[in-house]
This record gives sequence, C-alpha cells and structure tokens, in this order.
Amino acid sequence: MNSKIIPFLALFLAVGTFFGYVNPTWSGSIASTKEAIALDDQALEAADKYAAQQNTLASARNAISLTNLKRVAVFLPDSVDNVGLILDLNALAARSGLSLANIDVVSGGTGGANAQGGATGAVPQGVVPQGLPAAGANPVGSVDLSLSAVGTYSALKSFLIGIERSARLLDVRDIVVKGSDTGVYNYQMTLRLYWLR
Repeated sequence: MNSKIIPFLALFLAVGTFFGYVNPTWSGSIASTKEAIALDDQALEAADKYAAQQNTLASARNAISLTNLKRVAVFLPDSVDNVGLILDLNALAARSGLSLANIDVVSGGTGGANAQGGATGAVPQGVVPQGLPAAGANPVGSVDLSLSAVGTYSALKSFLIGIERSARLLDVRDIVVKGSDTGVYNYQMTLRLYWLR
C-alpha cells in the first residue's frame, strides 16, 4: 500500500511545487525581467537609430563649406550676443548719420535673455532643462530690442537699408516718428533678433 501512495504524493508534490513556486516565479519576476529586457532592446535600437542619424547629419554638415557655415552662424547664431549686436547697430547708425540712444532689451520675444547676452534664470517655454527643444517646440528663439534714434529721414532710410542687408536675421517690429520743423526727427524703434536654441 505504501508503494501506491508514493507516486500520488510525488504527483501532488510536483503539482504543488509548480503552482506554489514555479508558476508565480515565472509569471512574476521572470516576466518583469523579460519586459525590462524588451524595453532595453528598444532603447538600444533607438540609440542605434539616433547614432546613425547623427552620423548622417554630421557627414551632411561636413559637406557644407566652412564659409557657408560661418555665414549661417552669423545669420542665425546659437546664442544671444546683445553686446555685439548693439556695437554693430551703433556702427551702422554712425555710418548712416543716425545717433542711437537708450538701447534696451524688452520683453515680447520668445525665450528671453538679459542685456549681457546670457539666458535668464527661467527656462524658456518649450525647452527641456538640458537645453534641447521639446518635441514640437520652435527651435528659434527671439528677443526684442528697443532703441531711440535722432537723425534725418535719409539717415533713417540708410539705417533701415543697412538692417535689411545685414547678415544677421533682424526684424523691425515698429517705428514711431516724432515730427520736427528742423528736418531732424526722433525715432523710437523695436527690433527683434533671432537665435538658434
């Protein structure tokens, strides 16, 4: 009789071991480990695609001549250089016969900057803290400069033509002209400058 009970006990022990230990372990920690491995494999595939795209873009960038890269860097720089821009505007105004005064950075652009050319303490909207544009965000930031000028109409025309022909991307947002009987006018202008985030 003992010999007939041993196979049933072994079968009961095997079924109990399966449902008590093997099945929970297999569906619990092993399944979560498999999911983690699958996620890691997806991350590795994405990293490989990113590296391939980065290499493609780097080779395309290397195919562009150094002169053209410098022109693009002047047209749409990767940082705000307010001091350099103000010096350039002063030089242009002096060549045009216009006298500039009260140059100030005003709010109204996107992704503000302070007057020294650095970023403000707040993170611009649409930019993740690491400095990369968020998905769907505009990669171009802007800041407005307000300035006052004094000069003749022909000097203003020459100044605006110089801004239009500038290698730097600038928009004249608005101009307010205060009349004068002498032919020398007071101008209040707002310029918007752009940079690549």
